[in-house]
Amino acid sequence: MKPVRTHRAVSAVALALATSLALAACGGGSGFDDTDEPAADEGGGALKVLIGSSGEAETKAVEEAVAAWSEESGTEASVQAATDLPQELSQGFTANNPPDVFYVSTDTLAGFAANGSLMAYGDQLSNADDFYPTLVDAFTVDDQFYCAPKDFSTLGLVINTRLWKAAGLTDDDVPTTWDELANVAKTLTKGDVVGLTFGPEYQRVGSFFPQAGGSMVSEDGSEATVDSPENLEALEFVQGMMEDGVASYSSTLGAGWGGEAFGKELAAMAIEGNWIAGAMENDFPDVDYTVAELPEGPAGPGTLAFTNCWGIAEQSGNQDDAVALVEHLTSADQQLAFADAFGVIPSVQSAAEAYVEDRPEFQPFVNGAEYAQNPPAQEGAADVIGDFNAQLEGLPDGDPKAILESVQQSMQAVVGQ
Repeated sequence: MKPVRTHRAVSAVALALATSLALAACGGGSGFDDTDEPAADEGGGALKVLIGSSGEAETKAVEEAVAAWSEESGTEASVQAATDLPQELSQGFTANNPPDVFYVSTDTLAGFAANGSLMAYGDQLSNADDFYPTLVDAFTVDDQFYCAPKDFSTLGLVINTRLWKAAGLTDDDVPTTWDELANVAKTLTKGDVVGLTFGPEYQRVGSFFPQAGGSMVSEDGSEATVDSPENLEALEFVQGMMEDGVASYSSTLGAGWGGEAFGKELAAMAIEGNWIAGAMENDFPDVDYTVAELPEGPAGPGTLAFTNCWGIAEQSGNQDDAVALVEHLTSADQQLAFADAFGVIPSVQSAAEAYVEDRPEFQPFVNGAEYAQNPPAQEGAADVIGDFNAQLEGLPDGDPKAILESVQQSMQAVVGQ
C-alpha cells in the first residue's frame, strides 16, 4: 500500500461546503452596488458573479479565471465572495437586482427553480454531455438541466498506513465488501484506537444506503423511500459495528469531524471526502495515509456525491455572456486549474485522466462519480436531513427502524408538496 504524504491544499472549511453545500449565515447585503448595472430588460453591462467561497485560495482562483475571460471576451465582470450566500441571493432577487452568475447548492436548487429565479441553460452548453451524469441529475428539475456543475466531491475509505502495517495487514486486505470492512475494522481496533470512524450524520452514514440498494427518495423523486428494508439493513450494519466496538462516531472520540479523529490517530480508517487532503497536509502532515473506494454492500458499490452549480439569474440582462462565462469556468483546463488552487474534483469527464495522473491517490474519489448517489434536493429536504442527523446521533443505542419511520414521514411531506 503506497502511503500518501503530500497533497495540494484544500481549505478545511470545504468540509462545511461539502456536507451542507451552503455557508453559515453571518452577514447581509448583495455585495454589489445596485446602481452599477442596468435593469434586467435593458441588456448589456458588466457581469456580476457571486460565490460562496471556501477561503482565500478559492476566491483568488475564481477572480483570476473571470478576469482572464473578461479580458479575452471584452465583457466586464466582477466577482464578490458572499458572507451568507443564500441570504444575499434572496436579497438580490427580492430587489430585482440579482447577480448574473452565482453558486447554487443542490438543496436550494428546487426552490429557486420553482419561483422562476433560475435560467435553465444547461442544455445550451457545448460541453453539456461532458459532465458526469450523476452531477447532471443533481441539477435537473422536471427534466430541465438548469445549471452546470462546477466541481464535486465523493466519499472514500481513508486508511492510516502505519496502523495498517502494524496490524499485519497488506494491500490484499483492503476491504471490498461489508464483511471485509467489519473484519478489518476489528483487526485495527486496539487500545485507544478504533478501526473505523465517520461523522454522526446522513452525509457519512448515508453512504451505506446505496450500497444496500437504498435511497432517501425514489429515482424520479416522486416518493420518499427512507423507511425501506435496504436502508434498515444499512443502519443495522453500521449499528452492529458500533456495538462491536470496531466503529465509532468522530464525536464519540472527541473530534469535531472524521478527518480530525483520523488525523489524531484515534481511528485507523475514516469515511471522508477528498477535502480531507487539506486537513491532513495542514494539521497532520506526519500521518501517512492512502484512499480506497468504499466497500461494496449487498447491492454493489455506493457513495454520496456533493456538488454546487453555476446558476444564472432568469432576471439577468446578460444571459448570453453569462452562459459564455460558465462555459469557460467549466472547461477542462479551467477546472484543472481550480483543482490545483483549492482541491476540488473537475465535474467534466474529459478532465478525469489529467486530474488523476497528477493525483493518483485521488483515483478512488473520481471512480465514485460513476455510481455516486445525490442527497435529496427537494425544497425542504435540507430541514429533513437536519432532523435525520439529530436522530442518527442516537443510533448506537437507538432503534434504526424507528429512526427511518420518523424520517420517512418528514421526507414524504416534502416530496408530496
